[in-house]
Amino acid sequence: MEVRQSVMEETGGDSNYLGAGALERRMNMKVMVAIDESEGSFYALKWALDKLFSNKVTGSENEGKVFLVHVQHKVHNYVYPVPVGPGGAAVFYPASVVADSVQKAQEQISASIISRALQICKDNLVKAESIILKGDPREMICQAVEQIQVDLLIIGSRGLGMLKRTFLGSVSDYCAHHAKTPILIVKPPEEHSKKH
Repeated sequence: MEVRQSVMEETGGDSNYLGAGALERRMNMKVMVAIDESEGSFYALKWALDKLFSNKVTGSENEGKVFLVHVQHKVHNYVYPVPVGPGGAAVFYPASVVADSVQKAQEQISASIISRALQICKDNLVKAESIILKGDPREMICQAVEQIQVDLLIIGSRGLGMLKRTFLGSVSDYCAHHAKTPILIVKPPEEHSKKH
């Protein structure tokens, strides 16, 4: 009780001071949300918009911004040997046609994912900017966080088991240890994860 009274005295008796200051900071935040094809990442985006950028609380427009980052895996242009002649000699030809096809498919999928995420932000009256990167998602997300200097990184949890996390690695685990900003890992409720 004494602590609360001293805080109220310092702020001129305004009991909402701490809430108002936190709300103002929250309204001006730069938040990055990692988006992929999983429903877990879209749940994390919706959670962030609802909890951090809700206009219902103030009735005013947010000054904050959401950066939607999506990372495509690099398409490797493998080389296939084609045997030529009776001596078993081989000529190597790049499979660029296959690589180009895979890359175009990735670009279409990425555009669809980002379009869906941007529409969710627009529906919630939150300014958003999309970023599509290529490479290892773990490293690229951490690099983007550093370059844009966001206040918070939000990542959805896919709910990988211990064994899968050990062998495959987890983007959220990696970012939690390497991102140079606070990170929030949003787990979907159990009933949501059972549906998908």
